[in-house]
Amino acid sequence: MKTGKLWAAVLAASLTIMVPGAEAKDWTHVKVGIEGAFPPWNALDSKGNLTGLDIDLINDLCQRAKVECELIAGEWSAMIPSVNAGKFDLIMTLGINEKRKEVVDFTVPYASGVATFITLKDSPVSKLPMTGERLNLNDKDKADPVMKTIGGVLSGKTIGVVQSTSQEQLINAYFGKSVTVRTYKNSGERDLDLKAGRIDAGFDSGVYGTTALAKPGNEDLTMVGPLMKGAMLATEVAMGMRKGETDLKEKFDAAIKSAAADGVIKKLSEKWSKLDLTPSF
Repeated sequence: MKTGKLWAAVLAASLTIMVPGAEAKDWTHVKVGIEGAFPPWNALDSKGNLTGLDIDLINDLCQRAKVECELIAGEWSAMIPSVNAGKFDLIMTLGINEKRKEVVDFTVPYASGVATFITLKDSPVSKLPMTGERLNLNDKDKADPVMKTIGGVLSGKTIGVVQSTSQEQLINAYFGKSVTVRTYKNSGERDLDLKAGRIDAGFDSGVYGTTALAKPGNEDLTMVGPLMKGAMLATEVAMGMRKGETDLKEKFDAAIKSAAADGVIKKLSEKWSKLDLTPSF
């Protein structure tokens, strides 16, 4: 009996040691997953190099955290599976929502944004209410009547969203029974279909929309409807990581708060999006 209890104790101790994140780690090298197809947050330039707000910011944050960072581009839909499989240690541009909290942990937000619709200027969808006005979906008394009106305008239409995003979740949750939802690997592919008339509108990050509309060739596009946050929308943008990596979280939480306090997040977000995306702590 004593021998059995001893082996049980040894086994239990071994299992505890093997749990990821259970022991403190001396982080010196961090692998960072970045989509590379979501400007101005991130993109690949003509030479195949990563560029954008995420890249400028993560370089600053890694210096503050005193770690060497390896940036790795990958498909968005594979980001969370990849971080949990150990291919990455961090994911950039991961909006915080309850569904994602079930499978990954988050740093504090490094940016605070909104989501809105993008459509052709002459589209019937361009008549959506509250264009350019902020709307918190958690204020249901105000938001629910607006979303009902939007649902009426969108009824029978086809809405394009990037797959595995909170924007896809919102369109399905609010309008999925009355619209056709078409998913894309990235926003650029969706916009090609929008300009070709194959879909009626896109729903995306307001920061992405502001940048996309400023590009040559997109003169016929416009952002319409309210600038939304709340509900399942992941407009508070953070870095995701495997559950239990508390040391890594502490390093980058401190780095993000320091960058915000120093005005670096304001400077970089205004450089890339013309908007101050500095989060509130």
